[in-house]
Amino acid sequence: MDREIPKEVQLKERRKQLIKISLIGLIAISLIVGLISFMRTGIQRKELVFSMVDKGTIEVSVSASGKVAPAFEEIINSPINSRILEVYRKGGDSVNVGTPILKLDLQSAETDYKKLLDEEQMRKYKLEQLKVNNKTKLSDMSMQIKVSAMKLSRMKVELRNEHYLDSLGAGTTDKVRQAELSYNVARLEYEQLKQQYNNERQIAAAELKVQELDFNIFRKSLSETKRTLDDARIRSPRKAILTFINNQVGAQVPQGGQVAIISDLSHFKVEGEIADTYSDRISAGSKAIIKIGSEKLEGMVSSVTPLSKNGVISFTVQLKNDHNPRLRSGLKTDVYIMNAVKENVLRIANGSYYAGAGEYDLFIQRGNEIVKRKVRLGDSNFEYVEVSSGLKSGDQVVVSDMTNYKNKSKLKIK
Repeated sequence: MDREIPKEVQLKERRKQLIKISLIGLIAISLIVGLISFMRTGIQRKELVFSMVDKGTIEVSVSASGKVAPAFEEIINSPINSRILEVYRKGGDSVNVGTPILKLDLQSAETDYKKLLDEEQMRKYKLEQLKVNNKTKLSDMSMQIKVSAMKLSRMKVELRNEHYLDSLGAGTTDKVRQAELSYNVARLEYEQLKQQYNNERQIAAAELKVQELDFNIFRKSLSETKRTLDDARIRSPRKAILTFINNQVGAQVPQGGQVAIISDLSHFKVEGEIADTYSDRISAGSKAIIKIGSEKLEGMVSSVTPLSKNGVISFTVQLKNDHNPRLRSGLKTDVYIMNAVKENVLRIANGSYYAGAGEYDLFIQRGNEIVKRKVRLGDSNFEYVEVSSGLKSGDQVVVSDMTNYKNKSKLKIK
């Protein structure tokens, strides 16, 4: 015969059942939470890029943006107001020295030039006429002087004769005085003619110089007009590539208006820009490294603009290998300007994490996990970053992008 189980025993059994169920539930929940936690705080090793802290030399640099440009580029402008009649070449064509590029309407300019040629001939004839007139005038005056000299000699003889007759008593005092007066007048006229001749000769020489100078100035102006007319026959000044041409036939072109650009696309330079706060770290002659993808090209800063524009200064880098096949006009590049050398310093590889000297939260490897640590970084170049504090030689530091884990202090490596 079955006995009835006491209520105390039943309650005790129920409590045991409840405790077992609770324990199982807690264990299950803990496992789930642990699994989720493991999944959230874990990271695949292949997603990480490590850099080992070591000691070495850093050529300190400042970074700038750059753009590849042709080493030589010439803008061809219209020297006159005109319009385009014909276009002989298109963008991208190779041109040699003297190759016609386009034709401008030069009818009006050529007519003006022909008028100037006629004026040149007229001025030339006037100059010749002036020379002949001066020569004739001076010749006439020279003849007058000779006549006056002969007249003076005759009067001198007459005066001597009157003195002789007067000494014999055959002459009179009045005749002697009359002869003396005539002689003195003739002598003054002779001196006046000689002085006038010298003055006229100097005036004629000065006038001739003025006219010759005016003629030479006109001829120089004519030569400039001819040069302008020749330039208006738009031709390539050198062997290059035509990178731009105004191909709108009939379009009006103002004086100084751009009609074409030719460039040497076999050699290149880099035009860079950098914040003016770094103006004291860049100067002509500074070593520069140009990064195009993974390739590095060496160069030297050849010029720096002295003025800042919108908080930016511009500079130009002359490349050692300026014909590298990776170079393309307009290609964007990273430019690093070297300005100091630090030896025997702790360093790690540069990467996207670095944005200038200061404190950083970097992950350091500890066994099968990575741990966040406060690190102070200093100067850098395109390869390395100086470690000021927080790391020691041999540490493995994560240098890949860890933005998604910025709120984590520890991550497991899967």
